[in-house]
Amino acid sequence: MPLTGTFTRSVDDKQRITIPKELRSALGEQREGTFYVAPGTDGSLAIYDEDAFVRLGQRLADAPPAQRDVRAFGRLFYAQAHRVELDKQGRLRLPGSLSDWADLGKEAVLVGVGDHMELWNTARWEKYSGDKQGKYDELAEAAFAYPKREGS
Repeated sequence: MPLTGTFTRSVDDKQRITIPKELRSALGEQREGTFYVAPGTDGSLAIYDEDAFVRLGQRLADAPPAQRDVRAFGRLFYAQAHRVELDKQGRLRLPGSLSDWADLGKEAVLVGVGDHMELWNTARWEKYSGDKQGKYDELAEAAFAYPKREGS
C-alpha cells in the first residue's frame, strides 16, 4: 500500500520520532523491524522499509557503473545510510549525524512518498511545499511524461 500523507512529528531528546498509525498500517507486515534512514533530496531524510531499500539498491546496481555520478551517488548514499529498528511503540531513532545534516529540531514533518517516507525540517518543508504547490499542474505533466518502467 502506498505511503501517503503529511504529519507533524515531535523529535524527542533521544532523536526518536513516532511513525503515525496511518503509515504503520500502510506498511503492513513491516510495522516493526528494520528500516533505513539516508540523506534524501532537497535537504530531507529518506526513510525506507527493508523491501524498498533493497529495490532502490537494485536500481543503483542496474545503473551503468562507468558513469562517475552514479558511482559517487552510490558511495555517498550507502556511506551515510543507517539501519534502524522500529520499536513496539512505532518509534525510529534517528542517527545524530543525519538529524544534524537535515537540520531537524524538536519538530519535523514526515511525508509519505509512495514507496518511502521523507522527514523534513519544518520550515524547509513549508517553503518547499509552498513554492511547488503553485506549479502543481506543471509538475504533474512532467511526472507523467516519463516512459513507463520495465516491469510496471
